Amino acid sequence: MPLKRGKSVRAPSDPPPAARGAAPLTGRNPGGRPPKFAEARRPVTVTLPERTLAQLAEIDADRARAIVRITDAVVGTDAQSANPLELVEVLPGRAVILIQPCAPLRRIPGLHLVEVSPVRYLLALPPATPLEALEVALMDLLADAQDCSARELAVIQALRDLLGEQRRRQGMAKSTLLFVNTQAKPAN
Repeated sequence: MPLKRGKSVRAPSDPPPAARGAAPLTGRNPGGRPPKFAEARRPVTVTLPERTLAQLAEIDADRARAIVRITDAVVGTDAQSANPLELVEVLPGRAVILIQPCAPLRRIPGLHLVEVSPVRYLLALPPATPLEALEVALMDLLADAQDCSARELAVIQALRDLLGEQRRRQGMAKSTLLFVNTQAKPAN
């Protein structure tokens, strides 16, 4: 029977797709091959551009190790290893706050995380939003933090601490950024 493109066929002895890679692997592989990493792991399949594959090969001949090395270098290995936020001076005496990725922050109404470089996000609020409202929303996230990772908690806590300190010093101000609608149709 010919296979149609895009369809996969599973042998009767193969586990169903939902079971493959569902649980992280630990310990020694039953096939006798030693594990690459000393922590929980699981197989994943990704499709990458040839350019990216060549770049990964320059970092490590083993693609999995190359991906882990890059991820650890960019994001950090734990909540303490990477700075959860940074202040980047954009004018003399004026800085913007850049934060690491933090999914819980996306639950704050009106707050937008604008990616300005890999794993660095600028905070954008609607013009009428008081800065104190953001600080209160951060405190609410911290109070209900059971679904946050240690890294996410570090980002939220550092941001709340910074906003509180700046509010007490009266050192915070909002400015307008210009955004261009890249999906708008050109004018005739």
